[in-house]
Amino acid sequence: MKTLKFRNNDEMPAIGLGTWKSEPGKVEEAVKIALREGYRHIDCAAAYNNEGEIGNAFTEVFSEGKIKREDVWVTSKLWNDSHRKEEVIPALKQTLKDLQLDYLDLYLMHWPVAFKNGVSFPEKDEDYLSLEEVPIIETWNAMIEAKEQGLVKHIGVSNFSIKKLEDLMSRTNDNPEMNQVELHPFLQQDSLLEFSKKNNIHLTAYSPLGSGDRNQEMKAKNEPSLLEEPVIKKIAEKHSASPGQILIKWSVERGTAVIPKSTSKGHIIGNLESEKINLDSQDMEDIDKLDRHFRYVTGEFFVTKKNPYENIYDE
Repeated sequence: MKTLKFRNNDEMPAIGLGTWKSEPGKVEEAVKIALREGYRHIDCAAAYNNEGEIGNAFTEVFSEGKIKREDVWVTSKLWNDSHRKEEVIPALKQTLKDLQLDYLDLYLMHWPVAFKNGVSFPEKDEDYLSLEEVPIIETWNAMIEAKEQGLVKHIGVSNFSIKKLEDLMSRTNDNPEMNQVELHPFLQQDSLLEFSKKNNIHLTAYSPLGSGDRNQEMKAKNEPSLLEEPVIKKIAEKHSASPGQILIKWSVERGTAVIPKSTSKGHIIGNLESEKINLDSQDMEDIDKLDRHFRYVTGEFFVTKKNPYENIYDE
């Protein structure tokens, strides 16, 4: 398995199991299947509302003795309602309690967006806090403190633009080691990838298969399908693989991590087996031509009349 190496030489497996949208009652079994079938990277978040089930899976699998806690890379994320400095570590400790773990390998700031504490998702302007009220650096310094306390090994961000990364990096000597963003052939983000490599920041690709199972209200009319894209299907046929496997391998080939989500045993196993595919230079060139800067996760769900988050990706 290809890995991404961090500054202290810790290594994160490039392919992980995503758990966003994994249904209650199914995610626990999915995590157990994944670990027993060879996954060593599980991506979680408080906002997914399923960390308790994932914790049950960890406890059961680790208690069997075949897989140790230290063999598995576990990522989670700080939700937007806990950005104040006094809220970060309590939120992290709740995640650790839910996951039934003593530490995380990686903790990410889920969005560069702040809510009032206790607001799971805003419905009106008053539910938000501006980044003047709660600057990103305030949240970041609390995450550094969590690392110093040994609660997390590495810290990073998610959904950050180059502009937001540069601003944060100008205010700290402890730069993010990861930025988890939407990445796939329709949204290749070459500039962000180049910037990240230059600044020793890893990228993790979310929604790598197009997130077709997300809520209907999050979908655009007639949005394109990665899995039905003729170029992807042709390359899949060439390699006797599925379109999903080609999409996963493409992310790995670009030097990023990738976290496809599934609760189906067949898909969980197949996604990991994508590492065996060898995409050639022609395959990569053909996929490069598919970029259309199309986002499945637009961030528009954060927009109310007067809050300051209308252009969250700085585009």
